[in-house]
Amino acid sequence: MRPVDSDDPATTVALPLDEDVPPLAAVRRWAAEALVGLTEDELDDCRLVITELVSNAYDHGVGPRAVRLRCSADRGVVRIEVDDASADDLTYGRSRLGPNRGRGLVIVDKLAGTWGVERHPGGKTVWAELPCGASHVPH
Repeated sequence: MRPVDSDDPATTVALPLDEDVPPLAAVRRWAAEALVGLTEDELDDCRLVITELVSNAYDHGVGPRAVRLRCSADRGVVRIEVDDASADDLTYGRSRLGPNRGRGLVIVDKLAGTWGVERHPGGKTVWAELPCGASHVPH
């Protein structure tokens, strides 16, 4: 893996998620290595959104799974994309896993400038875009 290059207006790095349990610590480390140019607050927000989206892909989706980071220097955003092979709908604010769950998408909604779901024949991609200062786009 190489760090995201700010000279490329839209650089993408990807990480396949082959494990049976979510490798959250490894995903957070990977994101920190890729997003070296962000401020600490921007990086914390990105890692939190990545954690929530990857956790949802494991809790509610099926494999294969992958996570991508796409940085756009000209737009000043980091786009986080998490794929899984399930076509199931997302539930905002509720979880089938119990009453103490279900806040992941609420957190994503509060931190991301915009987010959504793209369906495709192999499942879905849940994405979120977080703003980052133009001078802090990863490099």
